[in-house]
Amino acid sequence: MRLYWNYFLMELKSQMQYKASFLLTMVGQFVTAFTTFFGIQFIFQRVSGVDDFTYGQVLLCFSVIMMSFAIGEMFGGGLAVFPELMREGSLDRILVRPRSVILQIIMPNMDFSRMGLLVQAVIVLCIAVPVSGVVWTGKKVFVFAMMVVCGSVLFFCLFLLVAAVSFFTIQNLNFLDIFTYGMRDFGKYPFSVYGDAALKVLTFGIPLALVQYYPLLYLLDRESGIWYMISPLVSLLFVVPSYWFYRFGLKNYKSCGS
Repeated sequence: MRLYWNYFLMELKSQMQYKASFLLTMVGQFVTAFTTFFGIQFIFQRVSGVDDFTYGQVLLCFSVIMMSFAIGEMFGGGLAVFPELMREGSLDRILVRPRSVILQIIMPNMDFSRMGLLVQAVIVLCIAVPVSGVVWTGKKVFVFAMMVVCGSVLFFCLFLLVAAVSFFTIQNLNFLDIFTYGMRDFGKYPFSVYGDAALKVLTFGIPLALVQYYPLLYLLDRESGIWYMISPLVSLLFVVPSYWFYRFGLKNYKSCGS
C-alpha cells in the first residue's frame, strides 16, 4: 500500500505544479455542475413537487448522486486510458509487473480537479438538509453516509465496466457514457419519476436505486423496513459481475504491440 500511496502523492504534486490551471479547472467543474442545480430550481418555481417529492428532497437525491459520482470518477475516471494503453502497448508493460493492474492505472491517472464537483455537491447538501423534511437521527446519518460511500463504489464499477469493454473493441465507445455520465444526470431526481420499468432496471440491473431511491424513502420515514435501511450495502453485490467482466476481458486480452 505504501507504493500506491506514493503514486497518489506524486500525482497530486504533479497536478498542483500549475496551481492556477488546477484551480481554474476545479472552478470550471464547480460552475458547470451548478447549471443542473439551477435547472432543478427553475422547475420547482413552477411546480410544488415531482412524484410527491419536494424541492428539498430532490436536492437531497441530487447531492447524493453528485457526491458519489465525483468520488467515483476521481478514482475511476482514469480507467478511460485503457484503450490508449492497449494501442500503444503500454498495457503489456503493466501486466508484467507484480502489482494490481487496476491500481497501476488509476493511481497515476486520478483527476483531483473533480473536487470542484464534490464541493458543489456538499453545498447543495447544505441547502437541502434544512428543507428536506428529514428528522435526522444517528441511524439516518449512518444510512446517508452509506448512500454516498456505496454510490461511489457503484460509479467506480461502472467506469470499470466501460473500460473493460475496451478489451474487445480496442477503442472508446462514446455511447457507453450513458452508463456513467448518463446515470449521473438521471440521478438528479428520485428514480421513481422515470416509471416502474426504469426503476426495475435501476434496481436489478444497474442498482443505483439501491443507493438513492430506497434509502431516501427510509430517510423520509415513508418506509421503515430493514431492506430500505441496508439497500446501499446490497448494491455492493454489483462489484462481483463488474470485476468478473474485467477479469474475463483481461484473460482474453491480445496485445496490439507498440
